[in-house]
Amino acid sequence: MNMQTNLSQLEVGYDVPAAIGMPESEIQTPCLVVDLDAFERNVAKMQKYADDMGVRLRVHGKMHKCADAALYQIEQGAVGVCCQKVSEAESFARNGVKDVLVSNQVTDPKKIDRLAQLPKLARTIVCVDDLDNVTDLSEAAQRHGAELEVLVEIDCGAGRCGVAHGQPVLDLAQAIERAPGLKFAGLQAYQGAAQHVHDFNERKQKIEAAIDQVRETVDLLKHNGLDCDIVGGGGTGSYYFEGNSGVYNELQCGSYAFMDADYQRVLDEHGNHISEFENALFIFSTVMSHAKAEKAICDAGLKAQSVDSGLPYVFGRDDVEYIKCSDEHGVISDPQGHLKINDKVKLVPGHIDPTCNVHDWYVGVRNGKVEQIWPITARGKAY
Repeated sequence: MNMQTNLSQLEVGYDVPAAIGMPESEIQTPCLVVDLDAFERNVAKMQKYADDMGVRLRVHGKMHKCADAALYQIEQGAVGVCCQKVSEAESFARNGVKDVLVSNQVTDPKKIDRLAQLPKLARTIVCVDDLDNVTDLSEAAQRHGAELEVLVEIDCGAGRCGVAHGQPVLDLAQAIERAPGLKFAGLQAYQGAAQHVHDFNERKQKIEAAIDQVRETVDLLKHNGLDCDIVGGGGTGSYYFEGNSGVYNELQCGSYAFMDADYQRVLDEHGNHISEFENALFIFSTVMSHAKAEKAICDAGLKAQSVDSGLPYVFGRDDVEYIKCSDEHGVISDPQGHLKINDKVKLVPGHIDPTCNVHDWYVGVRNGKVEQIWPITARGKAY
């Protein structure tokens, strides 16, 4: 694993939260703990879903930002990773990932120049929604003697980046095909706004509208002699729609590997909470005070997590509730005084991606002992 040989030089409690072989109870908190068994089951399950649907799985590295996790997913069958930033892509490529999609626009000249050097390390794919950007990418690719593969992004409902389906996509695709150093590789069609829509039928309606737009665009491109190697999109909240559509051939799921509290509020067609994937990622925290009889104070506050999708919940317990946080403290309602000072709790974060981004390490645990220490290799790679 990455950096494993250097772990012996790191000081537990200062450089790193744990050491391999250490009992789980001795891990320094707050930190991110990965249940390796649950993680591996989640990875296997999503890979099987993709295989059974006859589509490729390109895992979203922006979720965990960790080369070790990505390489494991690739070993199990994923074709590569997608991510959102050039520095993030570079981090994965420098650490052994050989197929990287920046599922975003890259327009800054210095970022484009770095992107055009990435094919020395890995297959490099990027998204566009602007004609001038095609010219800039082409010039950089030629300057470095590289080939960049390019997807045209469709705005299929998220209302962020991307052009309208149909003719605007064809115009960009034809420009890419004419541009030296570039290769038209297909379509980016991710309906991000639908992923966390809790109601199944509403979520289905949004995704099916996107699928119709994508199908129409693929047909138009084909009629004009342009085939799509990649028709990519789909996430943990919608993969079954895109995967069974007959038009998407690559899924971009990320959160399934760890799962968070908000995704567990998404309902399936029977009105039940999504349950096919397990919680595998926790904020491990210690009770540091119980001076107030009705509440315990733990060491995982705002600096240990993101609460944009709500507060975390205490895993495996219904007798206590995480109710409030400040910079360094988390308040846990404990009216019956079940928690004691130095007790450990596992918190399921509301939103995994930004929570992982504020930590440096994952501590992989199996059977009560630390088995892996993974650096969050792209942590802070936001440019």
